[in-house]
Amino acid sequence: MTDAILVLCTCPDEASADRICEQLLTEHLAACINQLPGLTSVYRWQGKIERSREIQLIIKSRSGLFEPLRRCILDHHPYEVPEILVLPVSQGHQPYLDWLTQETS
Repeated sequence: MTDAILVLCTCPDEASADRICEQLLTEHLAACINQLPGLTSVYRWQGKIERSREIQLIIKSRSGLFEPLRRCILDHHPYEVPEILVLPVSQGHQPYLDWLTQETS
């Protein structure tokens, strides 16, 4: 088991995705972030079924940094209730995991 985590977060547009990525990297709360554009999210919001084009962020970080990472996302995200989901990383390529730790220290 490692302390590496993947955090999923969707953004409504490139500008907000870029802003969040820049802040997380500047504060060393993430080592790498993938932006996957062209995502369609279908969800229930305030009693209605909604459909939105979004950008999926896959944020690579460490479990000990989750709280400041979560606060950073909330401070820079335009949504009232943004997606912030954590997936633990049970194993990985050790040199990559070492790099991730170095970049988030």
